[in-house]
Amino acid sequence: MDGDYVIGGVFSIHYYMHTVKHNYTTMPDSIRCSGSIDARELRFSRTMIFAIEEINNNTELLPGIKLGYQIYDSCASVPVAVHVAFQLSSGLDPVFYTGDNCSQSGTVMAIVGESGSTPSISMSRIIGPFNVPQVSHFATCACLSDKQQYPSFFRTIPSDQFQADALAKLVKHFGWTWIGAIRSDSDYGNNGMASFLDAAHKEGICVEYSESFYRTHPRSRIQRVADIIRRTTAVVVVAFTAPGDMRILLEELSLKPTPPRQWIGSEAWLTDSDMLRFSFCAGAIGFGIEKSVIPGLRDFLLDLSPSKVAVSPVLTEFWEEEFNCRLGQRSATEINACDGTEDIETIQSPYTDTSQLRITNMVYKAVYAIAHAIHNAMCQETHSITQCDKFTSIKSKQVLTQLKKVKFSQNGYDVSFDANGDPVATYELINWQQSESGSIEVVTVGHYDASLPVGQEFHINRNLTWMEGGTQVPLSVCSDSCPAGTRKVLQKGKPICCYDCILCPEGEISNATDSPECFPCSKEFWPNAKRDTCLPKSVEFLSFNEALGIILAAFSVGGACLTIITAAVFHCHRTSPIVRANNSELSFLLLFSLTLCFLCSLTFIGAPSEWSCMLRHTAFGITFVLCMSCVLGKTIVVLMAFTATLPGRNVMKWFGPPQQRMTVVSFTSIQVVICTLWLVLSPPFPVKNLTTYKERIILECALGSAIGFWAVLGYIGLLAVFCFVLAVLARKLPDNFNEAKLITFSMLIFCAVWVTFIPAYVSSPGKFTVAVEIFAILASSFGLILCIFAPKCFIILFKPEKNTKKHLMNKSQF
Repeated sequence: MDGDYVIGGVFSIHYYMHTVKHNYTTMPDSIRCSGSIDARELRFSRTMIFAIEEINNNTELLPGIKLGYQIYDSCASVPVAVHVAFQLSSGLDPVFYTGDNCSQSGTVMAIVGESGSTPSISMSRIIGPFNVPQVSHFATCACLSDKQQYPSFFRTIPSDQFQADALAKLVKHFGWTWIGAIRSDSDYGNNGMASFLDAAHKEGICVEYSESFYRTHPRSRIQRVADIIRRTTAVVVVAFTAPGDMRILLEELSLKPTPPRQWIGSEAWLTDSDMLRFSFCAGAIGFGIEKSVIPGLRDFLLDLSPSKVAVSPVLTEFWEEEFNCRLGQRSATEINACDGTEDIETIQSPYTDTSQLRITNMVYKAVYAIAHAIHNAMCQETHSITQCDKFTSIKSKQVLTQLKKVKFSQNGYDVSFDANGDPVATYELINWQQSESGSIEVVTVGHYDASLPVGQEFHINRNLTWMEGGTQVPLSVCSDSCPAGTRKVLQKGKPICCYDCILCPEGEISNATDSPECFPCSKEFWPNAKRDTCLPKSVEFLSFNEALGIILAAFSVGGACLTIITAAVFHCHRTSPIVRANNSELSFLLLFSLTLCFLCSLTFIGAPSEWSCMLRHTAFGITFVLCMSCVLGKTIVVLMAFTATLPGRNVMKWFGPPQQRMTVVSFTSIQVVICTLWLVLSPPFPVKNLTTYKERIILECALGSAIGFWAVLGYIGLLAVFCFVLAVLARKLPDNFNEAKLITFSMLIFCAVWVTFIPAYVSSPGKFTVAVEIFAILASSFGLILCIFAPKCFIILFKPEKNTKKHLMNKSQF
């Protein structure tokens, strides 16, 4: 249609370009399209006409100016698109201008189209040098945002870069880490998939396969892609394809049984209503341009009569395909002639379906953007009145400049372009759901706005339906998630999403799913059985509540009671010969020290504290030295007594009771000094032993000074050895009151116990170290009381006839 200013339009109304055979002997036929008509693209072209007529009837936008249009069919092929681009940039004037005047070039002010990215790229490279602006409604390749290569390109649909990022976030949102990828072997598919794969890699998503195909490829290529989809393990398939390419692939997949697949689609094919006939794709999700309402468009699209249709070859072809009849002169030779009763409202076609106006609105906005640019280039507003001079000559370059600045709202939809010629990216999350009637319909279930802050772009406000009508999100992973308590180990030669789950090593945990590493618990914690959390280590010490502690405490108290009973027996018979003959004062002091020895073992039982750690070793050391001092005193008394019986000897006056007391006090004082120095310089203290056992804490007393500890034991051992040597020397002395034999045997037991104590003490772990020490104390104490006092108590209680001075003075027997 002619007008004061003409706008070009290029749409992929047919699917294929007629193949031209070149024999190089005759002029080849002109390029033309073939195949069936894409009713959706026909609707796009008709929407452009509707928008131009609406602008021509508008009194505010371009008043008094009439816009015309030239619409071409590119057949979705590059050769035809290039041919159309040359026509639009040079005009249809058959006269070839040979002079320098090139004013006739570029008769169109701007071009709406093309629908595909690859044809749009080819067109932009041709019309760009002429500064003819191109506003595409459906070319989404991110490469077209490069203003160095495509300076005159604009679009009303967002770049695929935004869609690719959104699709990657969508896949990540539903936990899919193992996917398949297919794409159109075109600029749209290759660039879009490249952007998606890059975004998916950043999100930690692995791709099992990535295949490309094109509708003109041999069927074997299409079959190979279909077979890959069937036999691979990825349940989720991301398809970045054009509708025509996807249609061929889905037709191939429908020929053989195919495992259920969850389709993730790009906007191009997912919103195409003609694709909804593939019911096995029900549950497909993806992003689409927001739905819109264009008042009056449906009535315009349906305003077709046979007479109007006959004027346009494209409409005629569409009419004849839909109603399966022939129009005009061709009907004379055909059986199925159109009789004029055909009603376009009765057909089910993407052309008449205005319930999902998405890309259609992009065409509508593209026309209005160009109109506003022309308006701003040639019209002036004076006194609130807009005046446009149709005789004002403007160039396409001026329209190009103004397009960069346009910003307006039409039917509630904002239109503007950024520095790259792209609009603000907003999408609807759409889902193919089965209606009650059984048909598949496109349902909006959420939104995506790239202008929002990171993490807030994505919003779902409605339940989704998945493959095979399921309500649970399908699982698509190479390896199942590793539970807490394990870590991921990558499988050699496979993507990072394929891994084995290895149990965390001893002492380490992982408390998150799919943890790449395990980490150790802190020193006082240990993993539970599942190794998914750290629990406080069990604290271990020799307790009064456990069997071992109760037994040792019982022996300790029993030993003390036995000693007290022995002392009571001796006290009751203190005037008897056997008590008087064995130095009763030292005997009672020895019994007192043995009582303390038995009781000091109780300080080793229970949780260590500062006072108990200091008390247990010092009390043990001092009481045992007191005990050894008494035994040593008794041994010296025996030796002195027999030495004093020799003629001319009066030794007993030098080792009477005062000297005996002084001996005990002196030997004990040395141990007191050692213990005092030990406590002052480096006393024992409670400590948590974290090294003996990994899984539990041993509460024990650290020695503080090992020298102090071994000095105490060494001094006790020195006295015991000295006492043992003296007792051995006195064991063969006569008289029944000679207790050197008993002391010798008791010292033999004492020394044996403490000699074996050293290696047992060093090698025993944890609380058993304390138990060994208590056992040594009790064993040596019982050895002393049983060997020294048991025979005497037996005579006192059961053999009183031997408890006489005459019997004791008898040198023939004991």
